[in-house]
Amino acid sequence: MTVESTAARKPRRSAGAKSTAGKRTTAKNAPNAEPELVQLLTPEGERVRNTEYDKYVTGVTPEDLRGLYRDMVLTRRFDAEATALQRQGELGLWASLLGQEAAQIGSGRALRDDDYVFPTYREHGVAWCRGVDPTNLLGMFRGVNNGGWDPNSNNFHLYTIVIGSQTLHATGYAMGVTKDGADSAVIAYFGDGASSQGDVAESFTFSAVYNAPVVFFCQNNQWAISEPTEKQTRVPLYQRAQGFGFPGVRVDGNDVLACLAVTRWALERARSGEGPTLVEAYTYRMGAHTTSDDPTKYRADEEREAWEAKDPILRLRRYLEVSNHADEGFFAELETESETLGKRVREAVRAMPDPDHFAIFENVYADGHALVDEERAQFAAYQASFADAEGGK
Repeated sequence: MTVESTAARKPRRSAGAKSTAGKRTTAKNAPNAEPELVQLLTPEGERVRNTEYDKYVTGVTPEDLRGLYRDMVLTRRFDAEATALQRQGELGLWASLLGQEAAQIGSGRALRDDDYVFPTYREHGVAWCRGVDPTNLLGMFRGVNNGGWDPNSNNFHLYTIVIGSQTLHATGYAMGVTKDGADSAVIAYFGDGASSQGDVAESFTFSAVYNAPVVFFCQNNQWAISEPTEKQTRVPLYQRAQGFGFPGVRVDGNDVLACLAVTRWALERARSGEGPTLVEAYTYRMGAHTTSDDPTKYRADEEREAWEAKDPILRLRRYLEVSNHADEGFFAELETESETLGKRVREAVRAMPDPDHFAIFENVYADGHALVDEERAQFAAYQASFADAEGGK
């Protein structure tokens, strides 16, 4: 299995996959035009200068760039293994991050150890940056635990399934940071679909009024399951921040260097007492929303092909190669490391116990409940029917 992409090493380009180097366009200028965004690396791997954000990556060394590339490659490999394990019946569900590696790794590596992260359920790359063992992420999707790690050990909260609610948690935590007199920051991740939730609007209000040190990081992957972004908003998502009184910025979510720079800028604002920022990482969900979804029913192949030409991993590899920052030995070693990670993930998941089918009925009510008891009995009878059927053969 290739560690760079589930697509071909040199994916086909479509008419809509043109570089934005040297100019800025908006979606209304032309049918296939790119939206206005911050970009430091073009899809072809060319460095674009930006007077506002270059200073936030001036200290990035060739070693750092190789580290960012390694992060994205290993995160993608882990994600591919998790998807395969779900297809093999080892996980109940999986939410893939395929295509969103740059947004997550770039923003994740911008954080300090004392910053606090509130994720949704797709931030596997951010978890990697925070030092959470990848195998710990899989227990919840197998149904054998409720998260698998201590949030305070890595300042990385447990995954949040309720859409958008973690932004309120992040805002409240950030307000507490201010009261404690700390200079750390908080970051909340959510998607374009979650941006339409009332909890997100409420968190924007509170964070603005209380000048909370929080960065709202929206990964706009274009699709809220089967609903495209244009079905949810009449303006670009980052512009919503204006109505709440704080800045918003749109960054190329497939450009790891730009995501690093913009997130560093937003975190610096938060730590210095300038309040919240909304970062919209304009990216694309290459795969399904989850493994229970079939994106071919609502997305055109041409759309995906256009985004494959902007692959975040291939983009950085091109830059590393043209800049002589990495050689074939580096890429070969990383391929071996990727295979080792894949094997470790497979073995760890298959060593996990099967989920307890009746655990769902526990801890619903402190003192029990007649309806829950009735439902448990009905489920027990349903499970027993399979054994009866087997015995009757």
